[in-house]
Amino acid sequence: MITGKTKLLGVIGDPIEHSLSPVMHNAALNHLGLDYVYVPFPVKKGDLERALAGFDAIDLVGFNATIPHKQDLIPLVDHITPEAQQVGAINTVWRTDKGWEATNTDVDGFIAPLKSLDRNWFNITPVILGNGGAARAVVAGCAKLGCQEIAIVGRNREKLEQFKQSWENTGLTAQIKFYFWEDLSSLVPKTQLLVNTTPVGMSPKQEASPVEETVLEKLPESAIAYDLIYNPRPTRFLQLAKNKGGAMTFDGLEMLIQQGATALEIWLQQPIPVEVMRNAVFNH
Repeated sequence: MITGKTKLLGVIGDPIEHSLSPVMHNAALNHLGLDYVYVPFPVKKGDLERALAGFDAIDLVGFNATIPHKQDLIPLVDHITPEAQQVGAINTVWRTDKGWEATNTDVDGFIAPLKSLDRNWFNITPVILGNGGAARAVVAGCAKLGCQEIAIVGRNREKLEQFKQSWENTGLTAQIKFYFWEDLSSLVPKTQLLVNTTPVGMSPKQEASPVEETVLEKLPESAIAYDLIYNPRPTRFLQLAKNKGGAMTFDGLEMLIQQGATALEIWLQQPIPVEVMRNAVFNH
């Protein structure tokens, strides 16, 4: 029952109708028996400042941000964590006595399923497909795991150069090396972690894969293929990696759940029932 005492959480984006965040967050809040509700708010790119003023007025506790707001929010909040500064994007915001504070939980969301594996990340050079916003959290995550070298694969030389420059003076511990798509045939056989951060393979173009079948066949059996896309499940990329190369696979749904759980823990300051969130998403 929502009343005038119910505390508000939410997510902003454009579009936002497809978001699974309300499903998993409200399941967790109900399970915990808390008088909170998590609401999706459609906020267009130019309306961020007005939205924040509105959230201030209604005493919103905290919110998530998705496309296209993760970078535009940075100058509008009062403080961001060092990790979010390094990534250059924020996705979780909460109210404090000193104003809005923000961080990026995508980093912890990405590495959550990887941390439990018995791997020597120091000696692993991940190969990351794409150099957009999603790739930034993956780079920071791989460095946090302990990887000393990271390979970024892109199609556009100018965008790769911009991506490279954006990491200068950020304190990133790992060394980033840059490659083009034609280099994949030599990179894939040597890596233990291949990550797709591009939208290639996303519904409705689910028959597409960012890596050709003949190249994925070269992925070592001991390797991990990780796709940030979760619709469809599995993507063509993960199907090929598993069937042709025998790789272990992860998709973006677990990352979504884990980054959401981290955000909820920040807002509520208590342990979060991750399994409840996971079941709610799978059932949905």
